[in-house]
Amino acid sequence: MKPVEELKEEHRAIKTIARILLEISRRLEAGESPEVKDLNDIIDFLKVFAESCHHRKEEKFLFPALEKAGILREEGPVGVILKDHECGRGMAREMEEALDRMIRGEERAGLNFARQARAYAELLLNHIEKEDNILFPLAENHLSQKTQTDLGKVFKKIEKEIAGAGLHRIFERLLDRLEEKYLRNEGSP
Repeated sequence: MKPVEELKEEHRAIKTIARILLEISRRLEAGESPEVKDLNDIIDFLKVFAESCHHRKEEKFLFPALEKAGILREEGPVGVILKDHECGRGMAREMEEALDRMIRGEERAGLNFARQARAYAELLLNHIEKEDNILFPLAENHLSQKTQTDLGKVFKKIEKEIAGAGLHRIFERLLDRLEEKYLRNEGSP
């Protein structure tokens, strides 16, 4: 699988989490209380899968390769994507802090979680559109076959280091469980 195809495949999982976050936000705003375990599992997924694995592939390897191929960072699409990543990290931290306050029983913590989760989910969905439709086609058109092959090897190494054997299956089961629980009656965006 080409490196860009691998990243797009990962985007499908991240979009599912974003849709789940939107539904959880709706439920929290309606006064419902999702299970704390589900919220913790989502935050773990975002930390490990989205941040440590997916964003690492992009930031440490794909983006430098694009820059080397002449794609501008600061005034170009890479800079926009990096700003999205930074903004998303802040929102994820806010979600985690709101969850801690929810666990402690603070009154408005659930609504704060909902606000942060909604903003983060919307950021993720817009961000993925930019990567899939602007940045990744640039990568496919500007990176040599050798560079793409080298990226594929590095991505496999990251998968082995971060995900190890079985972590993707654990996350797939998590997504299936959360999707069934929160989205079974919802239409896809």
